[in-house]
Amino acid sequence: MTTMPAKIIHLSIERDWRDVYEFAGKPENMPLWASGLATGLEPHGADWIAHGALGSVKVSFVPANEFGVIDHTVTIESGLRVYNALRIVPNGDGCEVMFTLLRLPGMTDAQFSADAAHVEKDLAMLKALMER
Repeated sequence: MTTMPAKIIHLSIERDWRDVYEFAGKPENMPLWASGLATGLEPHGADWIAHGALGSVKVSFVPANEFGVIDHTVTIESGLRVYNALRIVPNGDGCEVMFTLLRLPGMTDAQFSADAAHVEKDLAMLKALMER
């Protein structure tokens, strides 16, 4: 497989990075801000299952860590695995939230732009929740 084009989507949140990491890193909180993961995640062994537009998908998260990393792999029913890099990085009294969006093979410009807009919307929701 060749290297896929990527776009890093980020925004600043005026809240301590540890608070944002603690909230955003809990799979049970993700449906509150990450609309791409359906309406909820159900525990399934070490992984989680989400039901949504793509059918049932398995979501595997990296272990909790002290670095603000919330990377996760989404495996759809066809077997396609998509790696999602999500990082919470300290920035003064607040933080930066960064998501690396990969352009999958066969994805059109319009689909990639729509995917990016969706991630931007989700990060904006996380910001709104964390800055209340």
